[in-house]
Amino acid sequence: MVTRKKSATPAPAEDATGELEEVREAAAKCRDCPLWKPATQTVFGEGDARAVIMLVGEQPGDSEDLAGRPFVGPAGRVLDRALQAAGIDRSAVYVTNAVKHFKYEPRGKRRIHKKPADAEIDACLQWLEREILIVQPKLIVAMGATAARALVGRATGIEANRGKLAAHAAGAQLLITVHPSFLLRVPDEDKAREFDRFVADLELAKPFVKRRRAG
Repeated sequence: MVTRKKSATPAPAEDATGELEEVREAAAKCRDCPLWKPATQTVFGEGDARAVIMLVGEQPGDSEDLAGRPFVGPAGRVLDRALQAAGIDRSAVYVTNAVKHFKYEPRGKRRIHKKPADAEIDACLQWLEREILIVQPKLIVAMGATAARALVGRATGIEANRGKLAAHAAGAQLLITVHPSFLLRVPDEDKAREFDRFVADLELAKPFVKRRRAG
């Protein structure tokens, strides 16, 4: 389980930004699992350093691996549309992944996504924990099975738990939903319905948007 110490007086946003940058630099040198070898670079989180909402995905994809930024590829565009539909400004949230390197298998000239193993998720958990500790979000949104596994500490069914707010060990609320890449894979006739379900899950985060910290 992810845990962190609670602070009655959070550090100013500029301090949090500096702390995140230090952790970003440390994560770039991580060699605790083999995923760093074939990956182009570490893809760390980004966004508001004092965001009340943290979105956690699985891992960077091909586009993210090349750009060095989370959720800038096809799944990121789905996420952007869903956040807009839910009335949430992406610039006001912090977006990251449970695993910071792109795991893939070559297929011709393409690099095909491959799900991270539990050992790789566990090795990378230290960086997610530090992001949570510094940002101190009020709501953590686990998007997909890998993110849920990292945040809950065990395999967790998405359909059985999605769309519900639950207490998290870090002192925040936890919301489980699908990964936006899921919406890219569903049959065309189901895309509109599944997109609306995803938006409905994200709308549960709207009350947290107004909980901006003073300072």
